[in-house]
Amino acid sequence: MILRRHPEFLKLWSGQAISAFGSRITAVAMPLAAVIVLHATPVQMGVLAALTVLPHLLFGLPAGVWVDRLPRRTILVVADLGRASVLGAVPALALLGALRIEDLYVVAFAAGLMTLFFDTAATSLVPALVGRENLIRANGAWVLNNTVAGTVGPSVGGWLVQVLTAPVAIAFDAASFLLSAGCTLLVRVEEAPRRVGRVRLWPETVEGLRVLLGSPILRPITVAATGGALAGAMYTSLLVLFLVRDLGLTPALVGLAFAVGGGASVVGALAARAGSERLGPGPAFVTGSLLLGLGVLVVATAAGPPAAVLVILVLAMVLAGVGPPLFSVPQTSLRQSLTPDHVLGRVNAAWRFLVFGVQPMGALLGGALGATIGLRATLVVSGLGILAACLWVFRSPVRTLREIPQPERVNVV
Repeated sequence: MILRRHPEFLKLWSGQAISAFGSRITAVAMPLAAVIVLHATPVQMGVLAALTVLPHLLFGLPAGVWVDRLPRRTILVVADLGRASVLGAVPALALLGALRIEDLYVVAFAAGLMTLFFDTAATSLVPALVGRENLIRANGAWVLNNTVAGTVGPSVGGWLVQVLTAPVAIAFDAASFLLSAGCTLLVRVEEAPRRVGRVRLWPETVEGLRVLLGSPILRPITVAATGGALAGAMYTSLLVLFLVRDLGLTPALVGLAFAVGGGASVVGALAARAGSERLGPGPAFVTGSLLLGLGVLVVATAAGPPAAVLVILVLAMVLAGVGPPLFSVPQTSLRQSLTPDHVLGRVNAAWRFLVFGVQPMGALLGGALGATIGLRATLVVSGLGILAACLWVFRSPVRTLREIPQPERVNVV
């Protein structure tokens, strides 16, 4: 097992598991703090949600330059301590009776910025901990962390808010980052020498995009992932509204649907390593993308008696839940394996900039289409968009890629 054979990776993985669980608690507690404690308006809630992902648009590309120049383990520790500090300010201000919505804005943006640096550095550090030959297994374990946390964390977060109030629930996330920083401090890794000299921010930033989009394997995966993220954001932004307004589901049944999807995601994460090794990273990526697209289309077909609607929804949530882990593991592994270490931070940052950056646009597009052509029709557009994004992979060497190739030679500035 990858965790037993690579104890340094186990330390990093353990810390990430703790912080991922805490982050899912905050994903529920932060908006609830805004609604329940501060009585936020819909506009304020939209601003709060946007500020969480805005750092990816503003700093997504430059972050990679610093990840390639500074020790990555140090970046991880500083990011964890920084997130613990800013999140810890929320319960402290609430206790003093001084918490305002503007404080949550600052916390959301600062935590999002540090998460950007942490995730970019962590993805770039994994190859040094496990070797490129073990990337699929390592990424499978990493995705399993996030999937389990995403399935269990929101429920625990809701319970903590109910029992202890939202600001106190956020304190648990702050503590989780302290534990994560402690685990990362224990990691012993010999990183490659970092580049020295004057930072040329723009040329070095653009280099990450050039390497990512210049690779015959990484380019189609990136295009497919970006297009799929744009279309997928349309689905996620409208799903609850569709289930409640068009299908008439009760909150309990909506929760059941999400629980089924969460359980399916855990199964997908457990199967992701075997799928990538037996099918090959290329076919596994295609399979996961197709399952997600089909799942969205099946959701859009839900109609009829309540029993039929539930059966269709269970099938749809299973497909949409299993799919993402299946394509996440191979795409991450291929990016890590094909990119030389000295430019890996910039490539990972460029990928996050593209894939995360289009999601707010997808959500806005989904809302506009939902108001124009209806929710069901918009879900069809979303599902077809995810499937259409796969065409870039079908027309590339990735479709038949049965193993991870050797790193490509690139010239960087």
